[in-house]
Amino acid sequence: MKLEISLFKFDKNSDYLPYYTKHFLKTENEKNILDILNTINKSAKLGFTDSADFDLVINGVYVKASITLEEVVKNFGKDLTIEPISIRRAYDDLLIDDNDFKEKIKILKDLVQPEDKIEYLKLKQYFYASNTLNYKSDYIGDAILILAYDIVQKNPALGNYVLLALDAVEIGSQYHTSLENRIYNFDKSIEEKIQTVQDNLNQFEPLEKQNFRVNKTLILDFGKFEENHEIKHDFKDFNIAYYPSKNTEETLELLNKLDANILKLDSMKLDLAKNTFNKNPIITYHVAATILLDAFDNNADFLLVDTNEDFYIFDYNRKQLEKICGREVILPIIHKNELQKLASGNHKEASKTLTKHQINPEII
Repeated sequence: MKLEISLFKFDKNSDYLPYYTKHFLKTENEKNILDILNTINKSAKLGFTDSADFDLVINGVYVKASITLEEVVKNFGKDLTIEPISIRRAYDDLLIDDNDFKEKIKILKDLVQPEDKIEYLKLKQYFYASNTLNYKSDYIGDAILILAYDIVQKNPALGNYVLLALDAVEIGSQYHTSLENRIYNFDKSIEEKIQTVQDNLNQFEPLEKQNFRVNKTLILDFGKFEENHEIKHDFKDFNIAYYPSKNTEETLELLNKLDANILKLDSMKLDLAKNTFNKNPIITYHVAATILLDAFDNNADFLLVDTNEDFYIFDYNRKQLEKICGREVILPIIHKNELQKLASGNHKEASKTLTKHQINPEII
């Protein structure tokens, strides 16, 4: 098997900026990524830890060095980019200064036992995998939220003290963004633990209680998605950025019929932290601005969304998003029900909502 690897390189003592080296490997006895790192290290010195538990990033996803090559090729292909879990903290290739992670345990001070400190160190991947760190480097960190949950489960009497300590942190759990799409073989119980902590801090609320139409009273009725529809107009000359949320199967089925170019953008996997929007819209704005700008810069004709909530976030909050990214982003947002109507030739029905967008797509 042949692998093409772009490997992150940086030596804080000699390099001004990081760079990537190319490695074309024909595997022989290598079984996992750790074996690959050791093979590369034989011919070119590489900073890493020779351990199956070593954390790294492959094609934007956080993995352990123990991940098998079979899993790698199945999930990421044979063209791989290997990076440290924090480019910002790298000092010797894949090795990072993790003192920022270690210092976060001080938030719980006297509430942690020696065994808790040991368990915390095992949560490093969850700390650095958080997309929130790309916007707020002083974020409390998902690792401390996970530890907090485990401490309370072990000793419920400490519950109020733990919550008080977490609540005192300015960039706290209300800035959490989901880890689910960022860690390979992610354990969903981790998100449940963090959500429980957020709920106990009165920061997590169901979507139906969130108001994504900030300073807007107009509520749009996008109608129903007609499952048995006939395609009368394709979109073969369109570049479409698709941000999936739910009921993705029917949206993907529709897109497959349109002959459009669906842009493959990693930003479309980012979490918008919608359940904490009422308490803290800032992190949602930051992520939404990233998604919108990425679609715009990749020449998307419009951004397609599945839900009313996502439409309101991207369209009704456009001024806040443009303020964050410092640019005017003239990119229409289209609800999947509108796209289905357009593709079916039901332009009159689609225009009832299209003309009320903050940016009218003007494609009918």
